[in-house]
Amino acid sequence: MATFDRAELDEMITRWVDANKRAEAEGDWKPLADMYTEDATYGWNYGPTDEFMAVGREEIRDLALGQEMDGLEGWQYPYQQFVVDERSGDVIGFWKQVADRTRENGEHYSVHGIGGSWFRYGGNFQWSWQRDFFDFGNVSHLFLEMITANALSDGMQKRIERSTGKTRLPGWYRVGESPVPLW
Repeated sequence: MATFDRAELDEMITRWVDANKRAEAEGDWKPLADMYTEDATYGWNYGPTDEFMAVGREEIRDLALGQEMDGLEGWQYPYQQFVVDERSGDVIGFWKQVADRTRENGEHYSVHGIGGSWFRYGGNFQWSWQRDFFDFGNVSHLFLEMITANALSDGMQKRIERSTGKTRLPGWYRVGESPVPLW
């Protein structure tokens, strides 16, 4: 197994966090795709029956960072901590999901529980692999709370309508049927 220079991994994390902050400020996550190798994969599980997988930099740009982030403009995903293994190039970043909308008491809607991304470093300041994980129950609860409180942006409302339509969106598969295994 290859080993990686810890200073290089730390620099990658710094570049990644800075690029994420720019994406949040601009409401456009697509430029993050340039931080993946050409053949990178990016996926996550979404409950007991569904998972998402983007294969290759352009699918990551169009699907994971485009289609799946559309409607989340104004949301922030501040990283809380990173765990790094320079022997394998694995990096785990823990983040929060914070909506731009607020409750009557002024508190931002935010997903409780743990969210994170497990990355594999591919060299040249690019990720070769990413798998997200989050508390599905808490995400579902927050979305239901926001729907009930009429706190969804128009973009978020459209995102939910797209996701709940009869046609499966590109990149979405039944568990175990994606073109690249989730694990």
